[in-house]
Amino acid sequence: MLIKTNPSPDPSRRSFLGATGGIAISGAALALLAGHSRLAAAAAGNPAGDVGILNVALGLEHEAIAAYQVGAESGLLQKPVLDIAVLFQSHHKGHRDALVATIEKMGGKAVMAKSNADYAAALGAGGLKSQADVLTLAARLELGAVNAYLGVIPSLGDKDLAKVAARLAADETMHWSLLANALGKPVPVAALSFGA
Repeated sequence: MLIKTNPSPDPSRRSFLGATGGIAISGAALALLAGHSRLAAAAAGNPAGDVGILNVALGLEHEAIAAYQVGAESGLLQKPVLDIAVLFQSHHKGHRDALVATIEKMGGKAVMAKSNADYAAALGAGGLKSQADVLTLAARLELGAVNAYLGVIPSLGDKDLAKVAARLAADETMHWSLLANALGKPVPVAALSFGA
């Protein structure tokens, strides 16, 4: 897959894994993402490729923000669930802001979000008829995000940089776990359930 500096992001979490398969976000990109400018200066990498990969990740965060907005505006979520959805959306906004800052520090241009209507259409939001439908959609996106972020970690040699990617994956795992629980899904019985 060819990654451009300012791609039109495919909303699929698998595309992020595909985009990073064989190419990892460089230590420099993750160091900037974590706010460690000195580490970034010392790390070698391909800045244009890194910007492209980070823009794919940013596209996924835009999608998650929009999905939670669509869910919140659907009128299908009960008050306690709505509050959690808004909280999770704020986490994704934090991820978005960190990615945008990193892309700009690397001299790149951050990909812009599409309209919520575009995301709603791509996600099939017109078929959402219940709170369970909204939660199922959110859980599917969160699980994809877990696996996408975990897919980057093995190629990192620096423990601090791997920790940044792991923290992003941990947020997504927390989201998925709480959503799955709310849906009454069983706890995964197999060890090493994520990132495969």
